[in-house]
Amino acid sequence: MSSDTEKSVTVLGLGPMGQALAGAFLDAGARTTIWNRTPGRDRELVERGAVGAESAEEAVAASGLAVICVVNYDASDAILRKEAVTDGLKGRAVVNLTADTPGRARDTADWAAAHGIGYLDGAVMTPAPTIGTPAGVFIHSGPKELYQQHRPMLDGLGGSHTHLGEEIGRAATYDIALLDIFWTAMAGYVHALAVARAEGVTARELAPFAKGIGAIIPPLFEQFAEDVADGTYSGEINPITSAASSMAHIVHASEAHGIDAGVMRAAEGLARRTIGLGHGTDGFSRIAEVLGRR
Repeated sequence: MSSDTEKSVTVLGLGPMGQALAGAFLDAGARTTIWNRTPGRDRELVERGAVGAESAEEAVAASGLAVICVVNYDASDAILRKEAVTDGLKGRAVVNLTADTPGRARDTADWAAAHGIGYLDGAVMTPAPTIGTPAGVFIHSGPKELYQQHRPMLDGLGGSHTHLGEEIGRAATYDIALLDIFWTAMAGYVHALAVARAEGVTARELAPFAKGIGAIIPPLFEQFAEDVADGTYSGEINPITSAASSMAHIVHASEAHGIDAGVMRAAEGLARRTIGLGHGTDGFSRIAEVLGRR
């Protein structure tokens, strides 16, 4: 592999995140080859200096490192496991920033190993506009030596990069867990906006107080983590019986307006189940232990 190839990068997938990744590599001075299944998305990047490939096999042949970011692993498998692409990747490396499950990451790593392809799994934990800025957050897992080899190129994406370990599924595990927090919180917020509006409170009126609730949460993350790690599950300040009562109020107020309360009913159900198992004086963090029981 030539030194020029080693100093270049290929980006497969040009959705909003893929375009941001390719743009950051260009801004960092890397020779950047790009390809997308749907033609036409490369125009702006080509005008900025990227090399548009006619096919995925042509794209991967241009660089020692391919970064792929598409909608899921069904999509990434359809690209990477095409025979001509697989052959072209032998002796090269792939960083897969596509979001999916830890099991899919492990399966893809097995495929890569069987074909002599270096493989790192990863995830982007911040929105596309943060790419190329100090605010970007990237997590990676896989062989440490391979990560260190390609870290200089990955640094072109800006932000912070964390290698979580050699077990290939760790990045996807963090990604799933962190997005679990995010989307559950967002579901709660849009539900709250709907309930407030039904009672005559506008979204703008509620927003400052919602931010105040948000500020309470980070210390609770730390406390719950300690509770779960130590097995304490303290309910001294707020026992789970109190939490279940307040959740019931939300359900009743919502349904009085015909607003679906399915998410809160599910949360209340977990609390009631935990109380029924004899943990009513424990804190809400006890639910993590109950959910983990086999």
